[in-house]
Amino acid sequence: MISIAEAFAQAKGEGRAAIIPYLTAGYPSPESYLQIAKNLLRHADMMEVGIPFSDPLGDGPTIQKAGEKALQNGMNFAKTLSLIRELRQETDKPLLVMTYINPVISVGPQDFFGALAKAGVNGVILPDLPPDQDAALVSEARSTGLDTVFLIAPTSNDERIRTVTSYTSGFIYLVSVTGVTGARRRLPDLSGLVAAIRRVSDLPVAIGFGVSSAETAAQAARQADGVVVGSALLKEIARGGDPEALLEEIATAAKVR
Repeated sequence: MISIAEAFAQAKGEGRAAIIPYLTAGYPSPESYLQIAKNLLRHADMMEVGIPFSDPLGDGPTIQKAGEKALQNGMNFAKTLSLIRELRQETDKPLLVMTYINPVISVGPQDFFGALAKAGVNGVILPDLPPDQDAALVSEARSTGLDTVFLIAPTSNDERIRTVTSYTSGFIYLVSVTGVTGARRRLPDLSGLVAAIRRVSDLPVAIGFGVSSAETAAQAARQADGVVVGSALLKEIARGGDPEALLEEIATAAKVR
């Protein structure tokens, strides 16, 4: 497997931001999910796999609807692991799981993280866990070989940035807005916040929550090391469009640094 650090380094060497698509596991169906994921990986440096969850506090309506549909399809943690194992057979690119803390606690941190690592996952993103509130859980994830990715919000001050980055490995996930996930027409200027992060951490910074087009991808790529896109891809899937074509446009735009 390629590590997260290696994937970012390769993208940087090519003069572009790393492309990180997000898909909800099992949406719109387990079979179509796998095919869509394989297609998107042609244009991606790594991929986020979302575990469907009934109460996704950080997600907007698009990802919420995708999660609801996946749950109706019978998706659960075990079936998500099965999809990840199948996807891992098709790619050596990094795979990250995005999940909320409830499923981790429900399964048990040791079993949860151990199962992810065994399935070939490189890292885990926990958007609703303030990492300093459960250092033991973060340590448990690290002990299995998983990178732990945490979010920094636009409202974060220097002290909070230092705290969050001290628990983070792989990359730092910078949220573009104070709100939930969702496609947006433009992104705010995050250059000052990126600079503040770089003063205390050498980890790559990826911008998410709002990237929806070539224009917003170019904005993110000029400011950070990675571009995360999720809701826009799921919207494209929901309307019967071509998410691969959209991601290809975003990947092309991310070459403009």
